[in-house]
Amino acid sequence: MDSSNIKRVTVFAGHYGSGKTNIAVNYALETAKLGRKTAIADIDIVNPYFRTKDSEQVLEDAGIRLISSEYANTNVDTPALPADIYSVFADKSITAIIDVGGDDRGALALGRYVPYMRQENDYEMLYVINKYRYLTADARSAVEVMSEIETAAGIKFTGIVNNSNIGEETTANSVLKSVEYAEEVSHLTGLDIKMTTVKEELVGELSGKIDNVQPIKLYVRQSWLRERR
Repeated sequence: MDSSNIKRVTVFAGHYGSGKTNIAVNYALETAKLGRKTAIADIDIVNPYFRTKDSEQVLEDAGIRLISSEYANTNVDTPALPADIYSVFADKSITAIIDVGGDDRGALALGRYVPYMRQENDYEMLYVINKYRYLTADARSAVEVMSEIETAAGIKFTGIVNNSNIGEETTANSVLKSVEYAEEVSHLTGLDIKMTTVKEELVGELSGKIDNVQPIKLYVRQSWLRERR
C-alpha cells in the first residue's frame, strides 16, 4: 500500500455480504503498519451481528481505535450510532476508515457525516463489489445498487474495490473470472478499480494477471457464508 495515496477518511460501502467489513479491517491494519494513527468506525446498523467488532482484539493489538455501538453483537436489532464517530472528523491527526452498512438503508447513516467529509475534502468513498452475490452478479445490477447507495448517502463514490470471492472457497480462477465483470462496472460508472482484493495465499498465482492486487486475510467471515453452512 502506497502511503501517499491514502486519504484521511476512507469509506467502504456496498451490497450486504460484499465483504466490505473484512476489507475495512484489512485496510485499517495496513494503514496502521505505515505508522499512521488509525481509527475504524463501524456505522453498520443494518446487520448488527456480523460487524467490525468481531475483529476487536486484532485491531486493539495493532493499536487501532475501534468506534462502534456498545450494542454491537448483542440482541439489539438496530444499535444506535456512537457519538464518538464525530471525533474522527474533529481530530485531523487520525486516518479514519468507515465501514458503512449494506445498501441504501445503511447509507442513510453515512449521510449525517457527509457535510464534514465535503468540508475537509480529503476522503475517498469506495464501492465494494462481489460478482458472487446474487443481487450484484451482473454489472448492471451492481451499478443499480451503487446508485441507490449514492442517493441515500448524498455523496458519490470515487472508486471501486473488486472483492469477488466466496470466502475460504475462493480460488485464483474464481478471481480471474470476476475481472471482466469488474471492468464492466468500471466502464459503466466511469470509476477506476482501485484494487482487487484476494486471499494472501492466492497472490502468487495471480501475479502479473490482475492489476492492483491487494492481499487480505479473512478476519471477518461474511454472514451469507455463515448462513450457508
